[in-house]
Amino acid sequence: MRDWARELGFSQIGVAGVDLSSAEPGLLAWLANGFHGEMDYMARHGVRRARPAELVPGTVSVITARMDYLPATTPEGWQAIEFERLQRSGEAIVSLYARGRDYHKVLRARLQALSERMAAALGPFGHRVFTDSAPVLEVELAARSGQGWRGRHTLVLNREGGSMFFLGEIYVDLALPVTETVADHCGTCAACIAVCPTQAIVAPYRLDARRCISYLTIEHAGPIPAELRPLMGNRIYGCDDCQLACPWNKFAATSPLPDFEARPGLAGASLVELFAWTEEEFLRRTEGSPIRRIGHERWLRNIAVALGNALRAGGGYDVRQALQARAGHPSTLVREHVVWALAQQPESERQAQHAQ
Repeated sequence: MRDWARELGFSQIGVAGVDLSSAEPGLLAWLANGFHGEMDYMARHGVRRARPAELVPGTVSVITARMDYLPATTPEGWQAIEFERLQRSGEAIVSLYARGRDYHKVLRARLQALSERMAAALGPFGHRVFTDSAPVLEVELAARSGQGWRGRHTLVLNREGGSMFFLGEIYVDLALPVTETVADHCGTCAACIAVCPTQAIVAPYRLDARRCISYLTIEHAGPIPAELRPLMGNRIYGCDDCQLACPWNKFAATSPLPDFEARPGLAGASLVELFAWTEEEFLRRTEGSPIRRIGHERWLRNIAVALGNALRAGGGYDVRQALQARAGHPSTLVREHVVWALAQQPESERQAQHAQ
């Protein structure tokens, strides 16, 4: 199985059991605190996430797989380079994982191929493949199957791979040997907690999604809370800060798959350029990308916030002009964020304009 997995582009596979009852109290407390925000499906499924045999009757074991996603062209010192890009207020920052092909499509096809190879060798067996597509407690399963340990930022960390990887699962009705877990190696490090722009990591291993930039730019459908907008900087889809600050990511491996190479226009593009995309252009350029799921309206909402932050940082005429061009947008959501963005221009600059 390990050889087949490597041939399919996976970095590691493991096996976990299905008794996750010890994880249920933490899950219920997280939901009770409302940390899931508007992700109602998490509350709707409740503890079912921690009960694989209820989700897929007959499940006896869970095969977990991780797949590195840093592009093969990733340069040395990539963490520092990404931090530098965050300082360029006019540049649009898309989370590293979202710059290439939609990982759901890549992982699902390869997990299914792994299942088919197993069936050819072992005979037919009951199974179901998951790639962040159902109520699965994937971090818990990954940790229990030896993929790594849960970092203080709540992501899985691996000594040889950091956290820059995707996770997928195959629920099977086969009794497979469980792989050994690994120890926590975060020690006293709290770099991820300290660096979070919105302080969404409210305690070690505890994330309030309502403050997380990834949640705000992707899962959240309505207006972004005004008090959080200035903290978002130029991040328009997702956020990597906690991973950029993590010392273990100096060991993050690159992927041999071309699927995760950055698409033209999603790395190094200016906010002004992306804000000008029509809906047709947005759909065309994001075909097969995870970004497409947020739709054009949220795309413009996110970029309007970033443009407002750029304006506050000294952005010039092109930034104001881009925002003013969208001031009459038919979407109330977009217009609201454009109005906020235009109001971020420093008063001294506004007075200078009037004087001219």
